[in-house]
Amino acid sequence: MIVVVCGALANRPANGGGAWTRLSWASGLTRLGCDVYFVEQIAPATCIDASGVTCDVETSVNLAYFKAVTEAFGLGACSALVLEGCERSIGLSWNELLQVADAADLLVNISGHLTLASLKPRFRRRAFIDQDPGYTQFWHAEGRAEDRLRDHHVYFTVGENIGHPECGIPAGNIDWRPIRQPVVLDHWPEVNVADDPNAPRGLTGHRFTTVASWRGPYGRVTHNGMQYGLKAHEFRKFAALPTRTAEAFEIALDVHPADRQDVDRLRDHGWTIADPKSVAADPFTFRDYVRRSSAEFSVAQGIYVETRSGWFSDRSVRYLASGKPVLVQDTGFARHYPVGLGLVPFRTLEEAARGADAIAIDYGRHSRAARAIATEFFDSDKVLSWMLQSVDLA
Repeated sequence: MIVVVCGALANRPANGGGAWTRLSWASGLTRLGCDVYFVEQIAPATCIDASGVTCDVETSVNLAYFKAVTEAFGLGACSALVLEGCERSIGLSWNELLQVADAADLLVNISGHLTLASLKPRFRRRAFIDQDPGYTQFWHAEGRAEDRLRDHHVYFTVGENIGHPECGIPAGNIDWRPIRQPVVLDHWPEVNVADDPNAPRGLTGHRFTTVASWRGPYGRVTHNGMQYGLKAHEFRKFAALPTRTAEAFEIALDVHPADRQDVDRLRDHGWTIADPKSVAADPFTFRDYVRRSSAEFSVAQGIYVETRSGWFSDRSVRYLASGKPVLVQDTGFARHYPVGLGLVPFRTLEEAARGADAIAIDYGRHSRAARAIATEFFDSDKVLSWMLQSVDLA
């Protein structure tokens, strides 16, 4: 079976977590015996050099990152970076890419990234993977997402509650099928608690971390008169968490200088702020950062929380797979996963503090439960086998 995975990689250089989000699909499908190609489209005008100045794609950090990551994942000879506005690609030639599209059994179009009319319709079967529940559906309701949404045969979303009465996200005229974030467990071996430098040493021996963008890639969204917030708005509610528990908290934070006041407030409350370009710029430094952590603490985008979307972070999945307990803001995901051991949801500052203390007191059990949850619910073999069955390739 020939499968083409399409998503943003060169468009997001120095984003190690984002690379795992896309390439876990490609690696997982390869494990299942598929012949996998990775394709990305990019606007040449968005390409920059190391100093941030616009440049030709050939000398850009975008292309350098694309090549380095696809080669590291064994996809160097079967990948293509497609330039918008011209029938040209780097890696696989344009003609080779057309031949692959014609022969492919399936396009896995993450966030509808591939929109080119000269390429997308050539795929016999096309699956849309929604990574931004709420944004996607609200934009669709306003007619603002058609380029990405149109011309797919099946639609998946990581917003597992869409269609359920408690969820405030409209399905519209699309049959959204819930899907989970896949993780290739072999890429994320469990860190043995006995060998973990952050293993429990009393209530002050644990380091809760996360990697985040303060405002995220999108602005506020308004739908039916209701305005939905960003991650920054949620994080501010929990800025005081380090003052409520004996544990250490660190965030590798991508933040604009204009938000310096927020950064100062976090530091004043005991947060350590790390530079994501130092600790998570590529997939492997990102993985090392997760594995050096004791657990994850993170909030979610306001829209995921307020709509009770059931969204669950692919980053959190990688913490779980590494045997790192996850303390994360509740988006309604408890309908689908066991919570309380290994995976601890919270809604309030007090619940977050109690959750951190509970993880610290019984770290070993929480760690083992974390890996077990990843194995049962997010193993790429299970998630992607189900997906291939669902797309009806006959």
